[in-house]
Amino acid sequence: QENTAVEQESSSGGGGLPEYPDKAFNRRIAVISGVAAVGLFLSSRLEFGISLKDLSATALPYEEALSNGKPTVVEFYADWCEVCRELAPDVYKVEQKFRDKVNFVMLNVDNTKWEQELDEFGVEGIPHFAFLDKHGNEEGNVVGRLPARYLLENVDALARGEPTVPHARVVGQYSSAENRKVHQVSDPRSHG
Repeated sequence: QENTAVEQESSSGGGGLPEYPDKAFNRRIAVISGVAAVGLFLSSRLEFGISLKDLSATALPYEEALSNGKPTVVEFYADWCEVCRELAPDVYKVEQKFRDKVNFVMLNVDNTKWEQELDEFGVEGIPHFAFLDKHGNEEGNVVGRLPARYLLENVDALARGEPTVPHARVVGQYSSAENRKVHQVSDPRSHG
């Protein structure tokens, strides 16, 4: 009777899994599992592997942002700032969504080139996000670790040309700008 049951199963042509997997089947499962694991690793790396260096490399120069007629988000940051690094993936997502409508500028507080901007925007803690309208007027700022939606909603308001941003003066946990590691940068066009 056992033979009959096996014959019926194999003759049914169900295309299902074999009753007793062979080595080739096990190898295929191992390869598929390996490919899936690599895929998951890479997708999570793309999502969370965004660094401050990546953001600053794609940022628009400050002077260009102020002169191109688009609203601008200026992020004051430092490489040593833990909160800045933590927020980089969220900033990246917002930047990707609005980069055609809004400028994104990164100014490193350790660079003495930005002393005037630090004073002008009253930067005491970082990350400090200043939201500028298309004329370069500050509409508000957000400082420190806050819900990602605050950044998203503020940038959305800028992109739509709203006269104000919904979260205009909000402060969360931040790194003190007094911890700056000031240095001169030899390239005057450097974002750093």
